Amino acid sequence: MGQKIHPIGFRIGVYRDWESKWYAGKDFPALLIEDAKIRKHVKKTLNVAGVSRTEIERAANKVKVTVYAAKPGIIIGRGGKGVDDLRLDIERISGSKMVHVNVQEVRQPEIDAQLVAESIAQQIEKRISYKRAMKQSVFRAMRMGAKGIRVRVAGRLGGAEMARVDGDKSGKVPLHTLRANIDYGFTEAKTTYGHIGIKVWIYKGDILPGAKQVEPTEEEIFAARRARPPRERRPRSDEGGRPGGGGRTGGFGGRTGGYGGRGGGGRSGGGERRQG
Repeated sequence: MGQKIHPIGFRIGVYRDWESKWYAGKDFPALLIEDAKIRKHVKKTLNVAGVSRTEIERAANKVKVTVYAAKPGIIIGRGGKGVDDLRLDIERISGSKMVHVNVQEVRQPEIDAQLVAESIAQQIEKRISYKRAMKQSVFRAMRMGAKGIRVRVAGRLGGAEMARVDGDKSGKVPLHTLRANIDYGFTEAKTTYGHIGIKVWIYKGDILPGAKQVEPTEEEIFAARRARPPRERRPRSDEGGRPGGGGRTGGFGGRTGGYGGRGGGGRSGGGERRQG
């Protein structure tokens, strides 16, 4: 079941909370559509700021919108003009209700699943190899202290004629464990040969039921980096190339001479010929 269900919805009530916090009777459908319009507008107008998620709270005739973004300065703007414009737009969508906009910074965008997925999508749209984009995202997430990460891309990868699925993984991602703090993100890369779906799961450690989710501090991240052992360089299996010790043709003399080339001590070099 953990493989199929949405990881965030699966953990609501354990340590995750709803992104929409309000109660309504007969107005529930209208308010639900209103929330969807607000989130769509925020995502569309503030895409360059790296918006991770938008939380909406309602009480009587008031609406509080909290935007989590990697670059809050772009949203706030000079002198707070950006926030004022966003508040007016949301008031127009919500029907002249009192709107309060709060902007929160995502301190570690490298381990925010939604931002990682959007970063991979942007690279694919710029015609960067999807494998390179995945490997870079996995490396950065593990370097920033993630316990595990899994990336899955699906579609006409590399412009192939037939759609397929590929992915990359590092560490462990226990989807069945409810106490596991797993972040999930999804987006689509719009290319000239179709849409490519991108899913990202990031495992950040375990959280006991009832405990508050706390992001690691910069000191903890730095300590985790230093605690990791350095990567060992594997010896090259093709040192010296083919027999002869000098690359493809061996030796110091290439094809026609030296100590191991095709001509050195071989068919036409200093060795014996078949006919004497």
